Amino acid sequence: MKLIYQQMIGMLTTIIVSLLVVAALFIHATTAAAWENNFRQLSNYTSNLEQNALLNKSTINGDFIQTSERVLSGQHVNFVIYNANNQMRYPAVAGGRIQSKYWRQLKRGDSVAVKAATTNPRNGRTQSITIFYRPVFYSGKLLYVIAAYEPVEAIQSTISKTKRSVLIGFIISAAVALILSYIIARYTNRRIDRLRTATHEVAQGNYDVKLETTGRDEISELASDFSNMTDSLKASEKEIQRQEDRRRQFMADAAHEMRTPLTTINGLLEGLAYDAIPEESKAKSIELMQNETKRLIRIVNENLDYEKIRTNQIILQRQTFNAKHDIDNVALQLHQKAVDAGDEISVDVPDDLMVYADHDRFVQIIFNIMQNAIQFTQNGHIRVTGQHGYQQAEFSISDDGIGMSPDQVQNIWERYYKADPSRKNTKYGESGLGLAIVHQLVAQHGGTIDVQSELGAGTTFHITFPDEQTPDDDQSHDQTA
Repeated sequence: MKLIYQQMIGMLTTIIVSLLVVAALFIHATTAAAWENNFRQLSNYTSNLEQNALLNKSTINGDFIQTSERVLSGQHVNFVIYNANNQMRYPAVAGGRIQSKYWRQLKRGDSVAVKAATTNPRNGRTQSITIFYRPVFYSGKLLYVIAAYEPVEAIQSTISKTKRSVLIGFIISAAVALILSYIIARYTNRRIDRLRTATHEVAQGNYDVKLETTGRDEISELASDFSNMTDSLKASEKEIQRQEDRRRQFMADAAHEMRTPLTTINGLLEGLAYDAIPEESKAKSIELMQNETKRLIRIVNENLDYEKIRTNQIILQRQTFNAKHDIDNVALQLHQKAVDAGDEISVDVPDDLMVYADHDRFVQIIFNIMQNAIQFTQNGHIRVTGQHGYQQAEFSISDDGIGMSPDQVQNIWERYYKADPSRKNTKYGESGLGLAIVHQLVAQHGGTIDVQSELGAGTTFHITFPDEQTPDDDQSHDQTA
């Protein structure tokens, strides 16, 4: 069964059950009110007779009773008066007696209301009437019993009209409920259909589907969650495509990086094998093959090193040492490369700046970033600064070289990514792995590294290394928190 019909049946069932309960309660209340009103009227009539028709202990004003019956003839109300011996005194005809069960109540001083098929005390015929008995006492003794009776046809007619009106109202309400339930169910079903259509679109690979989320009900929340899901899927698809592009680029770059030294070595070996290389150049050729072999080994080792760092397979031997000394050594090692590029290196690090890190990996991080700055800066200035921040050592390495665009900044941590593809073969053997390794090493130290760069205006790397945490530091941090 379709959802729209399920919703309609559910709503109609609820509405119809509610209407039936209300109708039953209304009919019951109306019927009870009709009977109560009837007995109240009969009680008032008997009270009036008690005051005006009973003149004394032995005299009954029959004229007043007859006048009252004529006035109430439209309601078919009649009166009967019984004496203390349960004998009819008015009208002066032989008539029935009050049933013993009612007579006992009357003798106790209780008024009695009866509605049933009973014997008419005036004519002795059995018919449906309502009777109200009122006992009249004098000096504590039962003197008379005044009975007022009325046929139930008028009351039943009123009750029947009420039931008929309720039935008509029920039918109209059910019809209106049917129409409204269809409209509401159709509206809800259309919203679900739009969601289903959007799901089919997503299944076909279309992640640009948008749904209205203006409401505050569960379907609107589901539509909002669906929109968030499509946005995530769209972002994931872009990321998957980017990673696939990077994978292809990585395979191409890796093959290129390895093919270049292999091609050089193969060409030199062929030249040596066929004596195509002059004797005086053989030593140079062998040296070149050794350099290319070392370069190839370095590329392989860097790839292995990167994977070990990325998968946390290396163990850092962290210790606290003086950062100034090692940074000066790195600057000294790169001095000649900087001179060849026309660059100047300046180090502004406090003599007592201590850093908690793996010594060799710290040197590797600083070396790679400074070397990268030299490679992309000509006739410029490389600045290395350091300071001790809050529970961490902070370093900045900046240059005024060619800089990078935002897209280049986003991808510099990828393996084999090179901000300047034209510099794939420099005399420094750039492989595109240095910054990827640096990023992983800093992360494994629990530190941070970020880069700020502007195309044509230079680049600045900011690196932090957290201090060693002692038990006292942990307690102090907890108290501060």
